[in-house]
Amino acid sequence: MTTKKDLRLRVSPKLYDELMTWSAEELRSMNGLVEYLLTEAVKKRRKSFKGDIDDEKDE
Repeated sequence: MTTKKDLRLRVSPKLYDELMTWSAEELRSMNGLVEYLLTEAVKKRRKSFKGDIDDEKDE
């Protein structure tokens, strides 16, 4: 079973409002949206990354 790590993130009120609006438009939770955006950013940064970050298992 995969467990997720907690991450405390502080953002400006303006960014928070933008993320809330975006997540509502995408019918996602804010957490789901932020996790998706971070996953995509890591994939883009590591173009040679093999596999899907979402599929990794904690050991």
